[in-house]
Amino acid sequence: MSTWPKDDVRIEGAETGTGAAGTVLIVEDDAASVGVLLECLRRESFRVLVAQDGKSALQRAEYARPDLILLDVMMPDINGFETCRRLKRNGLTADIPVLFLSALTNTNEKLEGFAAGAVDYLTKPFQYEEVLARVRTHLRLREYEFALAAGNKLLEARVAERTEELRSALVEFGKLKERLEAENVYLQHEVGAEHRDIIGSSPALRAMLDKVARVAPTKTSVLITGETGTGKELVARAIHEASSRRSRPMVKLNCAAISAGLVESELFGHTKGAFTGALDKRVGRFELADGGTLFLDEVTELPLETQVKLLRVLQEREFKPVGSSKTQAVDVRVIAASNRCLRDEIAAGRFRADLYHRLNVFPIEIPALRQRRADIAELARHCVARFARTLGRRGCDIGAETLRALEAHEWPGNVRELQNTIERAMISLVDDALCIDWPLAECSRGAQPPITDSAAAAMERSDALASVEREHIVGVLRRTGGVIEGPRGAARLLEMKPSTARYRIKKLGIRKSEFVT
Repeated sequence: MSTWPKDDVRIEGAETGTGAAGTVLIVEDDAASVGVLLECLRRESFRVLVAQDGKSALQRAEYARPDLILLDVMMPDINGFETCRRLKRNGLTADIPVLFLSALTNTNEKLEGFAAGAVDYLTKPFQYEEVLARVRTHLRLREYEFALAAGNKLLEARVAERTEELRSALVEFGKLKERLEAENVYLQHEVGAEHRDIIGSSPALRAMLDKVARVAPTKTSVLITGETGTGKELVARAIHEASSRRSRPMVKLNCAAISAGLVESELFGHTKGAFTGALDKRVGRFELADGGTLFLDEVTELPLETQVKLLRVLQEREFKPVGSSKTQAVDVRVIAASNRCLRDEIAAGRFRADLYHRLNVFPIEIPALRQRRADIAELARHCVARFARTLGRRGCDIGAETLRALEAHEWPGNVRELQNTIERAMISLVDDALCIDWPLAECSRGAQPPITDSAAAAMERSDALASVEREHIVGVLRRTGGVIEGPRGAARLLEMKPSTARYRIKKLGIRKSEFVT
């Protein structure tokens, strides 16, 4: 009579997961069959576990997690089919392949075994070669499954990592897109601006330009002061264009032109829904100027609460958009300007002393035009040439008497007042000699000069010239089919910059329907 083997039989030299042949659980109530299988598997150094019935097989399989189960069909209490079904329902044992052991050759019995979850079967009496071949095959398949699962897990991890990288890149792309769109909108507003060089060679101007040259290559904050009309924005632009930031925009903000309730949104931007009317996200001037320069004109007009936040940005190099809890790092050079005495504003409690010291690292004061009278003649000739192009006129001379009058005037409005005076004289021009036939002193005080016969005639001539200029530009636009830029564009024929041409078209109220049919 066959002796029943021990319940837990282990063949030395085969530990699961260490490169050995693998672990096999034999579930069989016949001692002779178990002996045959043990003898067969011993040759291949398998680690073998034995269970005599279905109940002990379920416990052993869940505890030991074998690589393969050889399961007899005909057993007392729980038969092989039910044992297999329970193994497959258990998450800890569901993936273990099961081979049925049976002396029956009935096809229905085999089908029932496969339906219960078995992957193969061995028919009694056992043949050594068949047993080893089927056991090896299914253990190899299991190894492949493990390798495939590990590969899939690694692939999923890489896909997840790559997806996160792409998602982050998409977020950055979205931010860049919003920033570029905002920059585009901002720069479109700047198209009409004609940026000119600073004109003059007087000692006062040369001293100021020397300061510009020294501070431009640095990252230092600059405070530009000077009377109204001295050209503070031109000086700020000269600093920007001589710096390493010139490839990025110089973004401007006139602090006096923004209401107190919206100035923070203009500076720092806002999120959608940050306040009533914030229907979309807005990119602020600091973000637009990242990597470039932010020019804050009339900085003394900022509300005190905004001054506190501006000071923090200058100190920390980061800001929070209105309605957002996230800070954004920013690399911006700030150039501020004012026509007021900031020390007086501090004394009056309208400007913070700590912000003043942050902005006033390198002060530049622009001399008033009366302090550089030697530049007036050169400036006047420059303005005459520019307005001649703008108005479509030929250049003209400035008489000696007119030039003396210009140089003697105090120019409280500085260069801007001089430009306006020259433009008015060019519009009123009758012959080739520039003539100023109105009192400059009265105009400077802001009073309207009396309308004399000569002034009335000048106004009539001005209207007539504007009409002639308008007709001329409309005719050129008709010839070019409305094209402004390019070698055959209207700007080239008018001998103007495209931005100047657009400015004159807008100023003269020329509509598209007048030149496009």
